[in-house]
Amino acid sequence: MKKKDLLNLCQKEFEPLILNAGLELYDIEYVKESVGNILRVYISKENGNVGIEDCEAVSKLISDKLDELDPIEDSYFLEVSSPGIDRPFKKEKDYEKNLGETIEVKFYGSYKGKKTLTGKLLSYDENKIKVQTEREVEDLDRESISTVRLSLF
Repeated sequence: MKKKDLLNLCQKEFEPLILNAGLELYDIEYVKESVGNILRVYISKENGNVGIEDCEAVSKLISDKLDELDPIEDSYFLEVSSPGIDRPFKKEKDYEKNLGETIEVKFYGSYKGKKTLTGKLLSYDENKIKVQTEREVEDLDRESISTVRLSLF
């Protein structure tokens, strides 16, 4: 099965299980690392922090579903975790809940000679985000942006 198809299947099958557990599916990735193939499932909570008990419960649910579906031919490890405080924005609601917060924007190329820009998120739409830096308001094309995350500093 192609990686994209696997991720789509996992999204479709895991999301209802995770929602029923009172959590949200944040992201899924399937990567090859030195220890072998890893299926990583990131979960989050609308209000609160994800605990080890949440990860264990979701891991059990997902493991049972994977046993039923058996979509991965190679051996792999399953990891379930929180995306962490420095999580990249993945969905529109990430932008919505962080309006007015200081964010860090990384670009695929350079923007005005820089690879990174930090400022307050003023607004967003499907094509652009508006950021107030120390000097000016920047209208940034989302196509040129590789990642957006909360600034930790």
